[in-house]
Amino acid sequence: MKKIPLIVVAGPTASGKTALGIELCKRLNGEVISADSMQIYKGMDIATAKPSKDEMDGIPHHLIDIISPEETFSVADFKALAEKKAMDIYERGKIPVIVGGTGLYIDSLVDNISLSDASTDENLRKSLFERAEKEGTASLLNELKEIDPEYAEKLSEGNLKRIVRALELWYTSHITMTQQIANSRLVPSPFNVCYIVLEAKDREYLYERINRRVDIMMEMGLLKEAEEYYSSCGKTSAQAIGYKELAPYFDGEKTLEEAVEALKQSTRRYAKRQLTWFRRRENAYRLYIDDYTSSAEMADEAMKIIDETKIREG
Repeated sequence: MKKIPLIVVAGPTASGKTALGIELCKRLNGEVISADSMQIYKGMDIATAKPSKDEMDGIPHHLIDIISPEETFSVADFKALAEKKAMDIYERGKIPVIVGGTGLYIDSLVDNISLSDASTDENLRKSLFERAEKEGTASLLNELKEIDPEYAEKLSEGNLKRIVRALELWYTSHITMTQQIANSRLVPSPFNVCYIVLEAKDREYLYERINRRVDIMMEMGLLKEAEEYYSSCGKTSAQAIGYKELAPYFDGEKTLEEAVEALKQSTRRYAKRQLTWFRRRENAYRLYIDDYTSSAEMADEAMKIIDETKIREG
C-alpha cells in the first residue's frame, strides 16, 4: 500500500511553527492539523496562541477548538482524530501538515503507536485525582518516577492527566507506560513522514521571543481571558500555562508584574522541555530559527528538505 505523505513542523513555543506551517501549506496545497494539547480547547484563545483567521490566511486548520475545557482528551483521542483527518486531507488531493509542540501527540501519530483504553479503573482514577488535590501533582509525578522513570522524565506537573493515566495503567495491569508504548509499535506507520524541528542556536534568542510573545498576549487581553477562565473553572482546572501563573495575582498573592514574570519563566521552562523532547528525534531535520529573517525564507529551506526526501512520491 502506498504511504500517505505527512509533513511535521514541530518545535518549542514561540519558534514560528504556525507561520512556517501555513507557508508550507500554501506551497504544497496542504492543510494544517494542529498538534497542540491546549489549542483543542474552546475559549482558551490567547493563552494557547491559537492562530487567528487572518493568520490562517485561508489555510484550513483542524483539531482546534474541538472540545470544552471540562472534557477529557487523551493521546489516543488525538491519534485517532489526526489519523482520520490526515487520510481525509490526502484523499481530497492535498497534503496533511502537522503543526505543534506536543511531542507525545505527534509521535503517537507518526510512529503509529497503538494506545488502547484497556486497564481502566474509574474508582482508581478518581482517587488519584483526589490525591493530586490533597498532596499536589508533584507527589504523583515522584511516584511515577519510581515506577516508570523513562516516561516520567517526559512529563511535568502540568501533565496531570497523563501522570494519572500512567499510574492507573501500572496499578491495574503492572505494565508501565513505557512498556505499553514499546508494545504498541508493532504495526508499520501508514505515513511517509518528513519531520522538521525548529530550534535556536542561541537559546537566549528563543527566550527573548517568548518574553515578547507574553507581552503581546497581555496587550491582547490575556489577563481578562485568564480571569474569566479562572473564575468559571476554578483553581484546579486552570492548568494551562498563561492561566495558573496569573492565579496568584487574582488571589492577591502577587503583583501583576510578578505574575507576568512567573508566566515568562514557566513558558521558558516549557520550551526547554519541548527542546529536550524533540532532540531525541533522531530522524528529524532541524532548522535554526536564528538563521532566517522570515518564515518565507525558512520555508524555502524546508521545501528543499521535503523535495529531497521525495515523500510525495510514495
